[in-house]
Amino acid sequence: MSQKFACSIKRIRFDEHYAPANNTRLTTNFANLARGESRQENLRRTLAMINNRFNSLATVDNPKGDRYSLEIDIISAEIDIEGNGETFPFIETLKSTVIDHQTGERIEGMIGNSFSSYVRDYDFSVVLPTLGYKTDEKPEDFGDLHGKLYLHLINSAVFKAEFKKQPVICLSVSTTKTYYRTANTHPVLGAEYTNNDDSRTDEYFKKMGLSVRYFKPKHANAPLAFYCAGDLLRDYTDFELISAIATMESFQRIYRPEIYNTNSPAGVIYQPSLSYGDYSLTRIVYDRVERGQLAVKQGKWTEENFIKPYKDILDEWAANFQVTAAQKDAA
Repeated sequence: MSQKFACSIKRIRFDEHYAPANNTRLTTNFANLARGESRQENLRRTLAMINNRFNSLATVDNPKGDRYSLEIDIISAEIDIEGNGETFPFIETLKSTVIDHQTGERIEGMIGNSFSSYVRDYDFSVVLPTLGYKTDEKPEDFGDLHGKLYLHLINSAVFKAEFKKQPVICLSVSTTKTYYRTANTHPVLGAEYTNNDDSRTDEYFKKMGLSVRYFKPKHANAPLAFYCAGDLLRDYTDFELISAIATMESFQRIYRPEIYNTNSPAGVIYQPSLSYGDYSLTRIVYDRVERGQLAVKQGKWTEENFIKPYKDILDEWAANFQVTAAQKDAA
């Protein structure tokens, strides 16, 4: 019999032939693109955007801007709550590998990038609306269970056997906050921005052990939010950072063109807005309204298939959960 709360990991290649697995959240960046009549063209164009953006930042000994490409795997983590072999799809992230076409070398890219979670859908699309919370309001224990499940995964032997570093999650900046450019500029990440207070998402990710920094890379229109457990500037190679920028800025240009595909870049003081009108659309088909509707459906599905049936077990496990000193040292 399987162990209770045992984690398992599967890999699926994200390429032009990718088709979402049955238990993949359809609101996920990569899954949403791989649907409908335009699916293969969507995927092909998205991958071209990612590779072009990578080469625009990795310019050393790359005069034609075509030396590198990214090989991207979807990392699907599942969890067996009762130890009976039945698993629940918990988290999906992306792992990239840099292909150097000049030397044939395969170089480690970032683990993390996109972040997909059914429990997160439940928290944001079911819990908050049901309780009537407004923007940036939340219950005190909001995200507690999700944070502990995430920490359980990344400190598991299964995860550490697959990945040498902890994930860096890269998201869009919040439309409810104002960002201020600082004097700090990183050679890869670009100009650093800051804001005066945490968003609800920032606080949610803190419970996962992640803190946020905001950077606007060279040629970008807006800062990206990088959520990291360690030191973002010291723990990751240039190629890892560039792979995260190339992947997630491309997705954001598709999903948030009002922020990331504008015709003018963010200034010293920046207020993101989805009502901004001076932007360009990519040639990639995407239905943002449907994506929002799916988040609610998937949150309710999580409530019925995970939260309610396992409530007593989850409550007891969460009450006793702690990351051991040995796990922290190895992280």
